[in-house]
Amino acid sequence: MEAHDWLSLVIVFVCLLLSAFFAGSETALTASSRASMSRLEKHGNRRAATVNRLLAQRERLIGALLFGNNAVNIAASSLATGLLLVWFGHAGVLYATVIMTLVVVVFSEVIPKTAAFNAPDRIALMVARPMELFVKVFGPLLMAIEAFARWVLSFFGITVGEEEEVLSARERLRGAVDLLHREGDVETVDRDMFGGVLDLRELVVSDVMIHRTDMITLDADDKPEAIVNAVIASPVTRIPLWRDNPENIVGILHVKDLLRALHAVDGDAAKVDVAALTKPPWFVPDTRPVSEQLKAFRRRKTQMALVVDEYGDVEGLVTLEDILEEIVGDISDEHDIAMPGVRRQPDGSINVDGAVPIRDLNRVMDWNLPDGEATTIAGLVIHEARSIPDVGQSFTFHGFRFRVLRKSRNRITAIRIQPLPRTQPAKKAS
Repeated sequence: MEAHDWLSLVIVFVCLLLSAFFAGSETALTASSRASMSRLEKHGNRRAATVNRLLAQRERLIGALLFGNNAVNIAASSLATGLLLVWFGHAGVLYATVIMTLVVVVFSEVIPKTAAFNAPDRIALMVARPMELFVKVFGPLLMAIEAFARWVLSFFGITVGEEEEVLSARERLRGAVDLLHREGDVETVDRDMFGGVLDLRELVVSDVMIHRTDMITLDADDKPEAIVNAVIASPVTRIPLWRDNPENIVGILHVKDLLRALHAVDGDAAKVDVAALTKPPWFVPDTRPVSEQLKAFRRRKTQMALVVDEYGDVEGLVTLEDILEEIVGDISDEHDIAMPGVRRQPDGSINVDGAVPIRDLNRVMDWNLPDGEATTIAGLVIHEARSIPDVGQSFTFHGFRFRVLRKSRNRITAIRIQPLPRTQPAKKAS
C-alpha cells in the first residue's frame, strides 16, 4: 500500500472522529438542561456561560453542527470510495457503501449520541469551547445558510423565532417535576411542595379559608371569666369576638395578650378588660388570590384575616398557616389531630367528613380528584350529582365510589369513598 493510501486512511479516520464529535455535540447541547447551565453560570462556570451563548443562537448552532457533520461524512465517504475503487475496481463502490454506512452509523452516530444522551450536561460543558470556536470561524458561511433557511421556511408560513407554547411556564415546570417524581428522582413530599408553590396564583382565599361554620368565636359581651375559660380551652391562639350576632365581628383576641393581662391582675379574670385587649378585625374579599394574601400577611405583620363575600357577610377566616399548609402540607402540633375528618377503613375505603378540602385529601391519599368546581368533598359530590343526595345514595365518578353516610339538613356531613378498578363505569348513581 502506497504512502498516499495511508494518508487517505488517516484522513478518513480523522473525519470519522470529527463526525462523532459533531454528532455527540449536537445531542449534548440540545439535550442539556438550561436550568443547570444557568445555575452553573451564576456560580462562575465559564464553560456553562459558553453553552448558554451557543444555545442563545440555536439556529446558527444547529447549522454549524449539520454543516460540520455532513462535510466530514462526505469527505470520509469520498476518500474511502476512491481507495476501495483502486483496490477492488468497480466492486469497491459497493464495498465503500456498505462499510462506510456501518462505520458512520455505529461509530459516528449511535455511540457518541448514546453517550451524550446519558450525560448531556457534562459532555455539553466539554464540547462548548471547541464548538464556539467552530461557530466563530465559519460565522459568515453559517449566517448565509441561516438566511437561506429562513427564506425557504417563509414559503411554508413558518417564521423562525416565533414559538407558540402549548403549555405555560408553570405547567411545564409542573410536568418536569411530575416526570422526575415518576422516575424516582423527586420524592412525593417535594413534588407536593413544589406543586403547592405553583398553585398559589391559581387559588383564591375562599379555597383555603376555614368556613364560618368551623370558626371558633366568642361573644364579646360575655363575662370576662367565661371568655378567659373559653380561650384557655380553645386550641387556637387568635379568636374573633362578636357582638349582637355571630356575623358582627368586632375584634380579635390574642391568647398572649390575655395571658399578659391576667398576669398583671394576679390571675383575677374578673378584673380583665377584654375589650381593651381586642384588636380591630381585618377583612379581605373571598376572591383575593392566595399569593396576594400571603404578601399582605407579610406587609401587615399579622397572621389572620376574616373573609367576606361580595355582600360583606363573613364567610370564614384565613390564617398564614392555612396558606403555608398549601405548600408544605398539614402543619400539626401536639394539640392537632393528624388529618382530621379522614378515617381509614379495613376494606380499603375511607370515611371522610364532608367539609374536608379536596386538595388536602388528594395530598394525603395521593389521589387526583378535581378541585376546580368544588372546594370540599361534599361540594364535589353535590356538583357531580347535580342535586343534594340523600343518606345511602351512592355515586361513581373519577374512579371512586362515593356513598353518603350522614346528612344534616342540606349539608353532607360524612361520605365513604372507595377507590374502584379502572374498568368501572365513569359515572352512575344508585
